[in-house]
Amino acid sequence: MADTTIVWFHLGLRVDDHPALAHALSEFERVRAVYVYSEEIFGEWEPGAAQRWWIHEHLLLLGSRLAELGIELTVTTDSLVDTVLGARPSAVLWNEALTPAARRAANTLTDALRDRSIGHSVFAGDLLHDPDAIRTNAGSPYRVFTPFYKSFLQAGVPMPPVDTPEKGRDPVEFDAAAVKDLGLVADHPWVDKLRGHWKPGERAAADMLDSFLEDHIRDYHERRDLPGIRGTSRLSPYLAVGAIGPRRVWQEVLTAARAADLAGEHFPKAGSHAGTDAKGYAGWLRELGWREFGYHLLIHYPHTTDQPLREDWAAFPWSMDEGAFERWKRGRTGYPIVDAGMRQLWDSGWMHNRVRMIVASFLTKDLMIPWQEGARWFWDTLIDADLASNTLGWQWAAGSGADAQPFFRIF
Repeated sequence: MADTTIVWFHLGLRVDDHPALAHALSEFERVRAVYVYSEEIFGEWEPGAAQRWWIHEHLLLLGSRLAELGIELTVTTDSLVDTVLGARPSAVLWNEALTPAARRAANTLTDALRDRSIGHSVFAGDLLHDPDAIRTNAGSPYRVFTPFYKSFLQAGVPMPPVDTPEKGRDPVEFDAAAVKDLGLVADHPWVDKLRGHWKPGERAAADMLDSFLEDHIRDYHERRDLPGIRGTSRLSPYLAVGAIGPRRVWQEVLTAARAADLAGEHFPKAGSHAGTDAKGYAGWLRELGWREFGYHLLIHYPHTTDQPLREDWAAFPWSMDEGAFERWKRGRTGYPIVDAGMRQLWDSGWMHNRVRMIVASFLTKDLMIPWQEGARWFWDTLIDADLASNTLGWQWAAGSGADAQPFFRIF
């Protein structure tokens, strides 16, 4: 029997633009995939109820797609090292882990493979640039977005997405029961609401992107802050589980801008100085820059998921009012925009970004409730829960984090 190469899936639940998978299919004959759902991978941040359903749906689709390519997907709650070594691999490949617990798990796996002289390779797949390559002139990580984004753009054009080789392997069976056995889907009417709002999968992500590029991106800079209209991409749930990769998105936006004759020599570096018609394209790419900034901070300051980045905020006199917090969670504060946002979250697992800023500001600056409480509630209820973006957003709103607003600024 041919040697087995293992591809470890964690964030990127997709086949398209998955560098580790593409390399395995190009270079090796026998390929298997593993996905581990455990505290080892997530640490204290196991996916919340909304995202557990979303992961469940994407694992089913991923397993079926891999089976068509002749790749068996093993889904388990066992140890990552035990799962990988149990397959007796000759090589192990994965895309770079980005969250603190997943990075620790990757380091443990690396040590185990080295001890046994098993080859392994790590690929950049879920960020546009190496987070260690973008530094200040002093060599330290950035803590302010604008200079970070300037350096990000100066780092050059992101690597293009990779297509998955469609080799003539015989299809295999996919054990969908292993996904269902994870118990990720709650027996709750809320799940039916989520199904009504969101369609999972790579194809759905691509369709969402196509629709945004065709109908909304040109006016994005003017409509992005208006929660009552469809002015944003709504791609965040797909990026959160890696159903679509940022490199694919970046390339498609640039392709659309060039097709409209809007991507000149200085695009997207022109940013707000771009021509009027190009501002929507450049502005939306800047949002991908914010995603990169969030992971830049999370990787270099992993403690900030529950501790303030600015150390002077550790002694801030927060006041925990359980009744006020419960009314905020349920959208019963009496403030219409706050309540509308929180009810939208409870109904759909999603909230417009501008409204997220408003409800976070209200919780931390009007109710004086710790930002960590709001971050945990968002984590449990957002279908697009992303540890980097969630941490960045809440610390930004509270005033305790990177590039944060002054505490006296109220949305």
